[in-house]
Amino acid sequence: MSYFEGSNPLRQRMIEDMTMRRLSPKTQIGYIRGVKKLATFLKRSPEDATAEELRQFQLTLAEQGTSNITINATLSGLTFLFHKSLNRPDVMLKVSTVPVPRKLPTVLSKEEVKQLIDATHSIKYRVYGFNG
Repeated sequence: MSYFEGSNPLRQRMIEDMTMRRLSPKTQIGYIRGVKKLATFLKRSPEDATAEELRQFQLTLAEQGTSNITINATLSGLTFLFHKSLNRPDVMLKVSTVPVPRKLPTVLSKEEVKQLIDATHSIKYRVYGFNG
């Protein structure tokens, strides 16, 4: 059993803090998941974790090949815990989010746009669509 499950008082406090701030259920689940990962890593409640332990936790996630998106989501949960529920923002000083490459949108060629417009049977879309 994890050190952050069931009726754990810290877990309950965090849930109450998230509820007060009207975080969505999906966000709450993600934040709890992140804190559970830390508790499993520490093999104890994260309540008294040190900045160095959080740094080691982030390093372990990176070494395990955890995606940047997952690392950032986990850190968001930990940030909430230490900033809002525990009032210990100093603990988060040695961790930072990792960059996530942004993908460029797919841009259609003129020929592809012409094919789309030619495929429509409505004069409305043909008139406003393509000029070429």
